[in-house]
Amino acid sequence: MSKICVLSGKKKNNGYQISHSHIRTKKKQEVNLQYKKIWSIKKNSWIKLKVSTKVIKSLHKIKI
Repeated sequence: MSKICVLSGKKKNNGYQISHSHIRTKKKQEVNLQYKKIWSIKKNSWIKLKVSTKVIKSLHKIKI
């Protein structure tokens, strides 16, 4: 399964890991994804989604 947030569309980011001698090596910064059961107002039932923790903090703003 892909590591993409269902609601926000966040995915991994490219970055550098910098050592003490300032040698840069490429790395991937993964999204912190969690499976979450969310109550859907439109469907009037529980749905299980893979969402990022950033979205979980602001779920009260999103109307699913």
